[in-house]
Amino acid sequence: MTEQRVAVVTGGSRGIGRAVATTLSARGQAVVVGYAGSQQPATEVVGEITAAGGRAVAVQADVADERAVAAMFDRAQEEFGGVDVVVNAAGRMHLSTIADLDLDDLDALHRTNVRGTFVVAREAARRVRDGGAVVTFSTSVVGLQFPTYGPYVASKSAVEGVTMILARELRGRDVTVNAVAPGPTATDLFLDGKDEETVERLAQQPPLERLGEPADIAEVVAFLAGPGRWVNGQVVRVNGGIV
Repeated sequence: MTEQRVAVVTGGSRGIGRAVATTLSARGQAVVVGYAGSQQPATEVVGEITAAGGRAVAVQADVADERAVAAMFDRAQEEFGGVDVVVNAAGRMHLSTIADLDLDDLDALHRTNVRGTFVVAREAARRVRDGGAVVTFSTSVVGLQFPTYGPYVASKSAVEGVTMILARELRGRDVTVNAVAPGPTATDLFLDGKDEETVERLAQQPPLERLGEPADIAEVVAFLAGPGRWVNGQVVRVNGGIV
């Protein structure tokens, strides 16, 4: 019998991270659902997974806190025997023109998105078993360059750079490292603060003429975390064809 693969999913209690956690479970992986704040949504994800016959635990961890992240990986080891897949879906968004940017907001954004990516990537590099996969999260706005996204794009450009280098540093271990870069996706993080007209305009940009759904992104992550063994060191734009 093939040993069950084990995934650590940060930001796993809401939005895209939640869809990733449930999708990986449906593909047969045990899942550690990482969350930063409220326990209740994470508990609900674990309940959904276990009700469907899967295995999951919820673990609180601020991704920028190296001790908390190490403890989350320890829990994966204790509960399921190791870690094969790491998906860093935890993230923060702050929109502002560069001229009006509050640098405290920039620091908070980069603490989660940049330092958090480094912390999770470092732990993944130390712990992921041979044959595993690491998936980070960027954004298609790195290429689309929408106004007011400067702080967010700066942080996600850093994520892309770290991801490409980690893929090369893990040479010889049969571990793939890729970034997924969603376009406009119907999550609370994306919809917050946007009026109906703005949402509709963004939904019409892709040739498929709709917003992405968390499940659309989760399917790509599941491919990279499972059968997509020949995709490595790439940024996969998952955005319905926006150019």
